[in-house]
This record gives sequence, C-alpha cells and structure tokens, in this order.
Amino acid sequence: MGLTGGCQCGAVRYRANGELDYPHICHCRMCQKAAGNYFLPLAGVMRVDFELTRGEPKWFHSSGLVRRGFCGDCGTPLFYDIPDADSINIALGSLDDPQAVKPVMQSNLDSKMAWFHALDGLPVEPEPETTDREDRIAASNHQHPDHDISHWPSGDHP
Repeated sequence: MGLTGGCQCGAVRYRANGELDYPHICHCRMCQKAAGNYFLPLAGVMRVDFELTRGEPKWFHSSGLVRRGFCGDCGTPLFYDIPDADSINIALGSLDDPQAVKPVMQSNLDSKMAWFHALDGLPVEPEPETTDREDRIAASNHQHPDHDISHWPSGDHP
C-alpha cells in the first residue's frame, strides 16, 4: 500500500510504495527558506517506488544541483530533488500520516536555532473552548483530508 501524501489544497498528491530512507531533519538555510520554517524533515524514496497520483508540482531550482517541488496553488513544500539521483526526497510534513516516519538524524547543525533546547520549557497555550469563530473555521475548512479521495475539490467550496 505504501505511504501517501500531498499538499494542503489537494492539487498535488503522491504515493511512496517503497521504504523511506534516511528520515532526517535538515537545518540548512535553504531548507529553512523552502519550508518557511526553522527546519525541514525529509526522507528519500527510490523513484521506481514513487508516483504522483494527482497533479504536478511546480519546481524551483534552489541551486545548480537541487530543485524543490511545491504546490503551485497553495505553496505546500513537497519534494527535495536531485534530478539525476535514483531517489527523491519527500517533505515528511506532507505525508498523510507524518507520525509514521520518525527522523533518525539531523544535518547542518550550524544553522540550527540556538534556542531549540528551551522549547520544552515554554508555557503551553491552553486548548481554546469552542467558540463561534472556531466553529465557522471548522465548517469552512478547505484543507484536503489526510487520505486519498477520488475527487478534489469536493465542489462545495472554491
């Protein structure tokens, strides 16, 4: 069956049928910018075990060697790709079940945020009580569900 994933809006979906190799967290500045975050979790899958099941990503060549795939509609980062390599890297947060793959390594620690060690000591914001605003947001959710469906968008939203 493999692992499935895709972007937030559902325009690009994929399936990785093989084992994901070298799940890791990259702290390099290019990955920070590509993810719009402090790091980017990635893992590779052999190209023969990878398929796009809906849509096509847009590509940005972040260097002469590497291109990064993302959804051209919603902007979700999806892939780190060296076109001549036998594998493609998937952004682990784009998996339908990101808990299924635990990173085993970190890389490029020279760009890691120096204050990460203090995160567990931050106060925790309490879960909000249900309000009319939260109910309206939930009722108007345009995010693709975390599983494959036969048709998207469903037709009840733009």
